[in-house]
Amino acid sequence: MTSNKEEYLRVIYEFGGENKNVPNKLIAEELRVSPSSVTEMLLKMKAEGLIETQPYKGCQLTEAGLTACLNVIRNHRLWEVFLVQQLGYSWREAHEEAHLLEHVATPRLMDRLDDFLGNPQSCPHGFQIPQKNKMGLEGKLASLAELRKGATGIIRRITENVNLMDYLERIGFTLNEEIEIIEVSDYEGPIVFSQGEKEISISYKAAQEVFVEVG
Repeated sequence: MTSNKEEYLRVIYEFGGENKNVPNKLIAEELRVSPSSVTEMLLKMKAEGLIETQPYKGCQLTEAGLTACLNVIRNHRLWEVFLVQQLGYSWREAHEEAHLLEHVATPRLMDRLDDFLGNPQSCPHGFQIPQKNKMGLEGKLASLAELRKGATGIIRRITENVNLMDYLERIGFTLNEEIEIIEVSDYEGPIVFSQGEKEISISYKAAQEVFVEVG
């Protein structure tokens, strides 16, 4: 399968294409390609049994398409773990490199990489790594921006936005550590929380893209 088709599968999945139809317009906007290019590619993918389409409603992943998509996601997230843990990459660098590596590795290599890393459950940004072509159920998370003073929880995930990743690493932010909200400023001002012995101030906009398992 070409890397281009794998990117289409990823986008369809991220827009909910496992359970509902995804409009062609959304795919075109996300991939920054013309609507006609999307139509042409979806016809090819339908012929290969990767998607089903409905006129004027869009497309949805078939079981084969979902399996192929989860394989790519697994590859991506395992490479991110390896690049951060073993080679000292930043979150942003690992995300960018993994987009290239996810398309070229063989299943044998990825299985061995998974074992080498100790079969991690999530990537450095907190997203679940599919196991045996299946995505498990994820617990309900709240955005950091929803929490009030005195609330506690554990930061589990951040949005994979490259600017956000750089910003969070720069201010000393880490995942999977307990936090307590110290201050919530009025009018969408900064949010201050403690994390271990650190006290971190984060913008309201960034807090909307940080997700917490509330205590």
